[in-house]
Amino acid sequence: MTAVTTTTAVPAARAGELPQVRRRRLSPGRRLPAARLVGPLVVLALWAAASAAGTLDTGAVPAPWTVLRTAGHLWTDGTLPTDVLTSLKRAGYGFAIGLAAGVLLALVSGLSRTGEALIDGTVQLNRAIPTLGLIPLFILWLGIGETFKVAIIAIVVYIPVYLNTHAALAGIDSRYVELAEVQGLSRLSFVRQVVIPGALPGFFVGLRLGVTSSWLGLVVLEQINATSGLGYLMFQAQNYGQTDVILVGLLIYGVFGLVSDSAVRIVERRVLSWRRTLSS
Repeated sequence: MTAVTTTTAVPAARAGELPQVRRRRLSPGRRLPAARLVGPLVVLALWAAASAAGTLDTGAVPAPWTVLRTAGHLWTDGTLPTDVLTSLKRAGYGFAIGLAAGVLLALVSGLSRTGEALIDGTVQLNRAIPTLGLIPLFILWLGIGETFKVAIIAIVVYIPVYLNTHAALAGIDSRYVELAEVQGLSRLSFVRQVVIPGALPGFFVGLRLGVTSSWLGLVVLEQINATSGLGYLMFQAQNYGQTDVILVGLLIYGVFGLVSDSAVRIVERRVLSWRRTLSS
């Protein structure tokens, strides 16, 4: 009787090695260049296609080339450069004041129980009040000139900056504070080495919201006793039924918002390059 020899099948990998399991990729993948322009360009293409096909009423929504031609005329006669510069100044002054106030109040409230008792409740109360509803009161206090416009923009900006920075400060791990105390760090060193790195992610979120809020507030404020600015230009166009001029103003506001938000994102990625996050 012949003996039958049995052999054990060996996998493709060497004997004794565990078979390799193919790992499923769950991350979003590599960042695409200029990815944020894809959405606006798709909307622009659909707008142009609908206008060319005659689907849109040109009286209500002019074609993109009509809006572009109107913008060229406004720029040539000097109207648009003046209004754009005026709007940038108003938004810039209000944003700078609001940013400084939001960061300062967040630091005082986040690093001191006394400061939190005095500041946080007041800011939460201010947040609950519609900021644009303060316009009549600020006109009585500050007059109807430029001061009240800058003040309202500053309030619109400081609230999101404060809220997000304060939340980031409150979320710092207490073990880092204990470690700083054990190491004998001074107050200044503690702020520089622990507080600032811990608060930066929340600060940049608030900064992005503050930039967007400054443009949103500006649209309304420039329609109140203004003689220049994009909002004033759109208000005058509304009186004369110039839809193309209104769309020029809206598109410029949109471009300003997209560019400023992208600038903040670029700075955020550089400053927080040490973080390993899903978006990076």
